[in-house]
Amino acid sequence: MEDQEQGRRTFSKRLTPIEVEKRIILFFYTVVAEFFEFEEGRQFFMDVTDNLGKEWTFVGTFHANNIVENHVSISWAQFSLEKGLKANDEVTFTEKPQGNGPWKKFKVVIKRKIRLFGQDIWGELIV
Repeated sequence: MEDQEQGRRTFSKRLTPIEVEKRIILFFYTVVAEFFEFEEGRQFFMDVTDNLGKEWTFVGTFHANNIVENHVSISWAQFSLEKGLKANDEVTFTEKPQGNGPWKKFKVVIKRKIRLFGQDIWGELIV
């Protein structure tokens, strides 16, 4: 997916209760294929900046599976704890210019749905 304003590529999803409990995020490989080359069992690293400008490093792993689909797990235990992530929070990764580093660079935005005056509103989580 491409962020039309910035011309940068993004990928996103809503968190499941299991992902919140285990402090990981799972993506089918087809969602992240344009960002990472699949190699079963290989780990990769993501340099991530949150909306407050804090830098994080997430570790991802490729998993092959004949029953479901090839997928990627991204571990972010400390981030998940500090941000107080909940099921149904929406996570969006936006690719940043790479520079000279060997790792992929992203900005991460977390949005949470709140109910205000009987309407559901998505707001950016700033923590």
